[in-house]
Amino acid sequence: MARVVVDVMLKPEILDPQGQAVQRALPRLGFDGIADVRQGKRFELEVEGPVDQTALDRIHKMAETFLANTVIEDFTVKVED
Repeated sequence: MARVVVDVMLKPEILDPQGQAVQRALPRLGFDGIADVRQGKRFELEVEGPVDQTALDRIHKMAETFLANTVIEDFTVKVED
């Protein structure tokens, strides 16, 4: 079985309140020097059979219609070894 990872992140122009909360907390916890934090989602899909172009196209469509809100989020699809 192969693993395909879909990473979903808010588009750069969209406010990320969770990322901002983490960024504000870091100095209080002793972690200085972090200029920005963006929080996202990661989906790991175990795929039966080969991950060919047809499988990747189906996963891309899945991400576009179900895993990400493409109005405010971008996503990437990659195969892991």
